[in-house]
Amino acid sequence: MSEVTISRRSVLAGSALLLASTALPTIGWAQTPKKGGRLVVAADSEPRNLNPAIVASNGVFFISSKIVEPLAEASFEGKDGLDPRLATSWEGAADGLSVTFTLREGVKWHDGKPFTSADVAFSALQIWKPLQNLGRTVFKDLEAVDTPDELTAVFKFARPTPFQLVRNALPVLTSVVPKHIYETGKVEENPANNAPVGTGPFKFAEHKPGQYYRLERNGNYWGKDQPYLDEIIYQVLPDRTSAASSLEAEEIQLAAFSAVPLADLDRISKVPGLKVITKGYEALTYQLVVEINHRRKELADLKVRQAIAHAIDKDFVVKTVFLGYATTATGPVPKNDPQFYTADVPNYAFDVAKANALLDEAGYSRGDDGKRFSLKLLPAPYFNETKQFGDYLRQALAAIGIDAQLVNNDSAAHIKAVYTDHAFDLAVGPPVFRGDPAISTTILVQSGIPDGVPFSNQGGYKNDELDALIAKASETLDPAARTELYREFQKKVAADLPLINVAEWSFISVARDNVANVANNPRWAVSNWADTWLET
Repeated sequence: MSEVTISRRSVLAGSALLLASTALPTIGWAQTPKKGGRLVVAADSEPRNLNPAIVASNGVFFISSKIVEPLAEASFEGKDGLDPRLATSWEGAADGLSVTFTLREGVKWHDGKPFTSADVAFSALQIWKPLQNLGRTVFKDLEAVDTPDELTAVFKFARPTPFQLVRNALPVLTSVVPKHIYETGKVEENPANNAPVGTGPFKFAEHKPGQYYRLERNGNYWGKDQPYLDEIIYQVLPDRTSAASSLEAEEIQLAAFSAVPLADLDRISKVPGLKVITKGYEALTYQLVVEINHRRKELADLKVRQAIAHAIDKDFVVKTVFLGYATTATGPVPKNDPQFYTADVPNYAFDVAKANALLDEAGYSRGDDGKRFSLKLLPAPYFNETKQFGDYLRQALAAIGIDAQLVNNDSAAHIKAVYTDHAFDLAVGPPVFRGDPAISTTILVQSGIPDGVPFSNQGGYKNDELDALIAKASETLDPAARTELYREFQKKVAADLPLINVAEWSFISVARDNVANVANNPRWAVSNWADTWLET
């Protein structure tokens, strides 16, 4: 059995792409990869859209990244923290108005048609910019994609766009889909969204709702001799407590994204034939946040938001909800990001007396029943921790006279309620920091995001000064100047509390010993697994 030491500190090494690559234990095998075999993986949800070009989220990537590929992937060793995928090189112009991609030759779609620059241009202009939950902000100024030949795509921007940002966005925002399948009809209604056609090492085979997804080997994959596996089966196990027993019974071989509850890790690490792996999530720092619907009169009052922040004992949350496998948050950029993070922000120490005083000052006195007002609280259903924090938050709010009524939905219903219908007062969300605030962080607080965009500001919050700062940072080419703007951004968010950042955490994988080549890039769980294989 491969020895891997579990430590809370290593788990928190987090999402800055290369920060933790040398500090964490290396997972490696000297054997020659073996071909064949079926890898059975735990899946705790069933995304209603499997097109990562539209929905850039880890729940979608977990399955679809094996089918649909980006222009580049995150890397421990590659230049700028990237490895080539559908693009082999990329170069930004000094004026920030263009980026030129050289594309990989000889790539075919799963239906046999050739992959060309026309597919990249279509994906960028027809999907990433207008439709993608994250791309619509990063690519907002993309005005054209020139295709001088089949292997060159030149992105043209109407306003200066930092090359640093474009590079950082490549793994997450640039999933390329086939133009010939999507150019007719509405992209959002295309059947391929639930049966994707890609260029990746695996083809979509079937989905039996409530049971499994099955992917099969792509025999025409561009990667030499890859993939090694014949099949990947995602076994739907919505009850996370069943992942550990399924691993022990050898019904599954891999549980990623902490599908094995943190409370079981110590025991499971001692089970013969299983290994616990803390590496492979360095580019995926999750942030526990309280999303706020500012349409509610009470919540539009800064004093009420400050009171809620003071009512949350972050240290207690880290110790009890995350069992120490997390760290407290100060603002919208995680502490482990070496470039953008600043601790110089307003903070809200746990102080129930101060919270009560703020609510009194705001004019929300307690009634005869001790309650000031009621709120509808929707915890995201994706993780045990978000649900457990929802229970904790209800109790914390009760201590300051706010009656929080829990509404527990499945994934699809939660996304619709929060991001389309705005049918919430408070929501517990787990957004991901993806190495640059412009990719997945500013969208949580900037105004003007259309209804229905998942993991964005759907709470009705609007701050012209903050919007202007976000806009300025998005077109500032000098990296040092961008960094300073994003540090100011953190101060303003922490001061005005459009949302409340509570904690930051990473994940753990548990696998059978015979699963080889696990965790070899900073987004491993949501990368293509072309070089993962099974020892017999």
